[in-house]
Amino acid sequence: MPALAVVALAGAAGSTLAGVRLSRLAIDPDAQFTNLTGGRLARRRAARPRRAAALLHAAVVTAGLTAAVLPLASPGYRPAVAATGLAGTTVLLGAGLFSLPRRPRPPTPVRLRRLLDGAVAGLCLVFVAWLLLPYAGVPAAGRLAAAVGIGLLAGDVLTVLTGAHRHTGAARCRVGAALTMIALVWLAALPAGPTAGLAALLAVPALVVGVLLIADGMRHVAQAAGDPPRAATLIWPRTLVPAAGVVVATVHQLQAGLLLDRVAVSLALAAVVPLVVRELLSGDAERHSPPEPAAPTPEPAAPPQAMPPAAAQETSPSDQAGAVVRPVPAGRAALLWALAARPTPVTGALLVVDLHLTELPGVAARDDVTAEAVRRTRALVAEGDEVFDLAGSGLAVITTAGPVLAYALGARLLTVLDRPYEVSGAVLRSRASVGLAELNPGPPEDVLRQADLARRRAAQLGRDRVEWYDAYLEEQLVRRLELERELPGAVARGELDLVYQPVLGLADRWPVGTEALLRWRSPVLGTVFPAELLPVAEDLDIVGELGTWVLDRACRQLADWSTGGRRLWMAVNASVRELTSPDFVPRTVAVLDAYGIGTDQLVVEVSEPRVGAELPTVVARLAGLRSMGIRTALDDFRAEHASLAQLRRLPIDLLKVGPELTVARDAGHRPLLDVVVTVADRIGLEVVAEELESAHQVEGALRAGCRYGQGYELARPATAERVEAYFEEFPTTSR
Repeated sequence: MPALAVVALAGAAGSTLAGVRLSRLAIDPDAQFTNLTGGRLARRRAARPRRAAALLHAAVVTAGLTAAVLPLASPGYRPAVAATGLAGTTVLLGAGLFSLPRRPRPPTPVRLRRLLDGAVAGLCLVFVAWLLLPYAGVPAAGRLAAAVGIGLLAGDVLTVLTGAHRHTGAARCRVGAALTMIALVWLAALPAGPTAGLAALLAVPALVVGVLLIADGMRHVAQAAGDPPRAATLIWPRTLVPAAGVVVATVHQLQAGLLLDRVAVSLALAAVVPLVVRELLSGDAERHSPPEPAAPTPEPAAPPQAMPPAAAQETSPSDQAGAVVRPVPAGRAALLWALAARPTPVTGALLVVDLHLTELPGVAARDDVTAEAVRRTRALVAEGDEVFDLAGSGLAVITTAGPVLAYALGARLLTVLDRPYEVSGAVLRSRASVGLAELNPGPPEDVLRQADLARRRAAQLGRDRVEWYDAYLEEQLVRRLELERELPGAVARGELDLVYQPVLGLADRWPVGTEALLRWRSPVLGTVFPAELLPVAEDLDIVGELGTWVLDRACRQLADWSTGGRRLWMAVNASVRELTSPDFVPRTVAVLDAYGIGTDQLVVEVSEPRVGAELPTVVARLAGLRSMGIRTALDDFRAEHASLAQLRRLPIDLLKVGPELTVARDAGHRPLLDVVVTVADRIGLEVVAEELESAHQVEGALRAGCRYGQGYELARPATAERVEAYFEEFPTTSR
């Protein structure tokens, strides 16, 4: 096979694989980085990763087309084709990389040192590329341009692979883009001759690996949550790789019997200039750095060096009349700078506070609330603590206190920040959430990310609370994000399933009904149970969609089991939010009519602990169901005074109690189940003992007077086929 054909096939295959992945990220409406909430600026920022995926997809396709067209072009036009593809790919890659999420810019001295380090490595690699590129039939200007392009791109790859953010998706995209451009520059620089095909094979690894790295990096960008992780910068590869390349290229040139030409000597001398400048800047910084004091002296405020020169600052009103107004650092960059400047050993904690206003004020009013919150916080914290305004997203506090005192500070902040705010003649209220993370010697981005995760957890648990970070918390939040991303559309994808647990008569162990239990068979998360599934569905407001599916599937299965004279009931759980929907009763009756099921064969269960907040509406819906002949049940009943008192108000037919009531709490006393059964008999309710997992519990429930039972000891939940086979062991039931 001709060498150029190998280049075309490899480039087209790699670009196709990468393009398919990037196109999914660009057009998938369920992509994790999609966010259509918030204002125009928030939506524009949320759209940047999607735009980056689209641009990188176009760049990958352009690179693949360039490699595929090369065998079709005549030898004289192949460099022009490669140069055209290189130009188009460069523009698209640049636009795509520019659209990726950006990190905070480091201070100017740090950026200058990084630039000089990159210049030294880049010039050395340009020198290597100049000596190794083929020169027969290639103009000197074209050869130099190709050497500069390959060398600088290789230097960029080296810098990214050894930098602190080398494990992020954006870093992989940059490395992939550089490798792709190196391959195209190599193809454009090849001379038009018989040896060009064999030399073109060297571009295949860089091209294929480059486009696949772009797709993989974009996938990591879509899956990333919070700030990107940092790692220690690798210094030795930045020094060793360029130096080794210079030695290898020089030895190769001398073995070929050639001396270094003027361009090679000029490149070698040019690499000395940034090296000298960097050393001069480092030495000047050391001479002008202030000496460390012999003994630390307390200062009333943070030293100026603890704040980045470019960080935006705001001033806060003084807590006392006539006191000096202190600057308030603003922005996450200032916070990261202060965390990095903490003296070692690092002690204390970081508190990140989210101010959730119950109303939706304008931007000016929100800024006034934040300024007032910062003023209250500064009046509360200790003298050595630092307060930061996070520019619209809340505030942060760096404290030197230990874990116990830091948690107490967070609790006091909740009390202070929850007081009303008088802004522009209006009274606004907020519900704060505080996330805590201990300071550690690691990168400051990790500490901020941990505190942010704890703050999100506090917000998810209802706000007005303080949460500490731990590794288990991070696993929970990542799991929650995956659930929120995968659950929408689960019904349409056919991932939901029902299992059924038979309900038996305790006296004769005869099946009288079943309960439908929801399972989500996710190909990504595995089997998800209702305890984890339903809270996420409530937050996403798709409980009604799930409940409609469960009712339809359960009634269809009940209709299948009812053939042949078998008479069973089907119990279906309904959430309070679903039950309070105005169309719940007529929708339920319509499903029963569609499958020809008797209304007395359906039992709608509602959980007793969730009824209290919506008791009047729940009573009305249950009464509506009973008026249509549908039976109702109260699940998870607690034998408490308030629960017993509201039994008369609830229009129910069945009462489901747990196994904990079958055991007496004190010696010489009857089990609470006896009391519950007595009360239920007086008001005409049947009692179902559920979660019976031992013969002792079954015997206790039967002795207390329960008519029905449900649990692993009697029958385990199973698929419809297994339950139907279980029913076949009994003659036709009509109960």
